[in-house]
Amino acid sequence: MSNQKLFNVAVVGATGAVGEQILNLLETRNFPIRELKLLSSPRSAGTKLTFKGQEVTVEEATPDSFKGVDIALFSAGGDVTKALAPHAVKHGTICIDNTNAYRMDPNTPLVVPEVNIEKVSEHQGIIANPNCSTIQMVAALKPLQDQYGISRIIVSTYQAVSGAGARAIDELLRQTRASLQGEPVNPDILPVGGLPVKHQIAFNAIPQIDKFQDNGYTLEEMKMVRETKKIMNDESIEVTATCVRIPVVYGHSESVYVELKNNYDLEDVKQLLANAPGITLVDDPANQQYPLATDAAGKPDVFVGRLRRDLGHERGLNLWIVSDNLLKGAAWNAVQIAEHIAKG
Repeated sequence: MSNQKLFNVAVVGATGAVGEQILNLLETRNFPIRELKLLSSPRSAGTKLTFKGQEVTVEEATPDSFKGVDIALFSAGGDVTKALAPHAVKHGTICIDNTNAYRMDPNTPLVVPEVNIEKVSEHQGIIANPNCSTIQMVAALKPLQDQYGISRIIVSTYQAVSGAGARAIDELLRQTRASLQGEPVNPDILPVGGLPVKHQIAFNAIPQIDKFQDNGYTLEEMKMVRETKKIMNDESIEVTATCVRIPVVYGHSESVYVELKNNYDLEDVKQLLANAPGITLVDDPANQQYPLATDAAGKPDVFVGRLRRDLGHERGLNLWIVSDNLLKGAAWNAVQIAEHIAKG
């Protein structure tokens, strides 16, 4: 290990929920770091964070912050990525971006390591991390695509408030307390959709994540449609999504219906998923064992269960897919990519 190459690493958005998880993973997995630079908005600059027992001061992210940086992990919003990533690339930095800024750019690989890690080698300085809800779905469906082919996907998501940031978590907890005490709820964060209209999230389900598009779908739903086709490298797959915010703090759950191109045996599908990288099969309905957000929280895997043959289509399959949206849905996926780069 002594001659292992070390890297100068920057984390952009280090004080945010995803940045916090990235730092934790870099530490616990002993990523080969020579120098660590923590970057943020001017508002958070000066904050002190601890990494491997050492105090590191967060600096304001500027175009010159990336001189000498080998790998930068971005999780500070799409506008920040668009403003800074091109400068980082000019400095020779490989950027792994957690935002929507470059996902659909034809020159930017959109990578889920269990699905298409080979795409990393095609990068031109930027590698995009997909949307959290897309990552867990394609990780679970990739083995099925390889074995049987996929013609159609219908997904409904049940997404945790942490996907909308720390303020959304605070809002859920505040509203829950207010509701239980019979006090006014006063929503002011969700849904995040560009309008001043806000809805209660405590004891509720909001069928909107991100802004509505001209076709009636939300941006989150269209992300799932477009990203799935790109990651699975098949524009012919028909994808439709309904994305819903629910009062859960960590862990997105998804009800997925998939039509396969070839006939399948249900037990073979279960075995395929049980053996797939990054997948944990929890499928024992007789004992009420199935994936739960509370069990997935804090774990890096994608959990799959409730596998059952569709009643109306001989090649139709129903699955329930759950994962921690801040880990596999963001930080862990990004660190996996960084580890792949580090191995050369």
